[in-house]
Amino acid sequence: MSFDYDLFVIGGGSGGVRAARVAAAEGVKVALAEESRMGGTCVIRGCVPKKLMVFASSYRDAFDDARAYGWDVKNGDFDWQTFKPKLHAELDRLEGVYQRLLDGSGVTWFGERAVLKDAHTVELASGKSISAKHILVATGGRPFVPEFENCDSVITSNDIFNLDDLPRSILIVGGGYIACEFACILNGMGVEVTQYYRGEQILRGFDGEARGLIADKMCDNGVKLHTGTDVIELEQRDGGVWVKATDGREQVFDKVMYATGRVPNTGGLGLGKLGVKLRRNGAVAVDDYSQTSVPSIYAVGDVTDRVNLTPVAIREGMAFVETVFNGNPTKPDHELIPSAVFTQPEFGTIGLSEEEAAEQGPIEVYSTSFKAMQQAFAGRDDRVMMKLIVSKETRKVLGCHIVAPNAGEMIQLAGIAVKMGATKEDFDRTVAVHPTMSEELVTMKSPVRTA
Repeated sequence: MSFDYDLFVIGGGSGGVRAARVAAAEGVKVALAEESRMGGTCVIRGCVPKKLMVFASSYRDAFDDARAYGWDVKNGDFDWQTFKPKLHAELDRLEGVYQRLLDGSGVTWFGERAVLKDAHTVELASGKSISAKHILVATGGRPFVPEFENCDSVITSNDIFNLDDLPRSILIVGGGYIACEFACILNGMGVEVTQYYRGEQILRGFDGEARGLIADKMCDNGVKLHTGTDVIELEQRDGGVWVKATDGREQVFDKVMYATGRVPNTGGLGLGKLGVKLRRNGAVAVDDYSQTSVPSIYAVGDVTDRVNLTPVAIREGMAFVETVFNGNPTKPDHELIPSAVFTQPEFGTIGLSEEEAAEQGPIEVYSTSFKAMQQAFAGRDDRVMMKLIVSKETRKVLGCHIVAPNAGEMIQLAGIAVKMGATKEDFDRTVAVHPTMSEELVTMKSPVRTA
């Protein structure tokens, strides 16, 4: 049987585009469809614009520090109307880069929605049907807002980048990394930020000591964080959105943002009708090689809800090409993945938290908290944390957790050592780079506790 294409990719995000390009470079005839903007969540409404907003929001403290270091700097107000067009110009530029990369790779792409018609056929929004030997679903995820009365009065992280004006006040509902990052960003830009989280501490699933330090500093910086708190009622009123909370508090905010998780983008794709197995949350169920229950259909990235990170989606896409088109069955590696949470302070992490490691066997905990030189000189009370979780039996470093400026940059490098299976003694043998914050990772000699 002949097909129009060897591979059809649904979704123009990081995972789908990388799979399409790598496959095309191997001589595979590839087509791709994207109903929105090329680049997906990360480039258009996620990692990239968020990180640019992190940079923008950090200058308030930088001005204060500059004066402490002798610079004649005056504080000013953040101007959203200056920043926003430059932000969108950068996103337009990056979208163009993605489009040119596809064109340069010989991938045929369609700027419209595609759904599955059968195991080897997709149908475009224009009505055109296209056949392919293999179909790759890479449609990513979307913000989740629970169904409740007046839920259409709230915004999500997707909407933040397109606001006409910054609100004077905002309620952020949620305690995960997206909620906490935007609480810090908007607070740094001068917005009065309140955050409700129904759990007892933000950043559930991360190391407990790190979570506590970040929460304390967010509060010190001006975020009004209320844990054990959720929304009971909400409605649009003159002047904003009125909210009643579980603790009895009533308040009107200019905006209310829900950051209560993300769900896979599988609705309306026709997967269920074809017998593609979906998990309870709608994620595409795949095996170790990203193959679905329908042999010709594969899926990578957030739509599978395995590890929802852009670099992981890219690795999954490359492993898919290696498996299907190069005859080399390759499993994407989901173990020991370094990641960063761009709160203020920033958090870098890899491996097991102290709590997770203690459940698996005897451990030693090496941890230190101190004032970094740059901030201490400026008179700030900010503290950083460096932490290693070590197996008593193997001496391997099971987890590394950093709360500090540029923690994301540091954890990328520390992650190499942890991924290679470095022991605590390997860290100890490494000569410190002085004076740096990260030298503490190789100078902690005695555990602060064992478990």
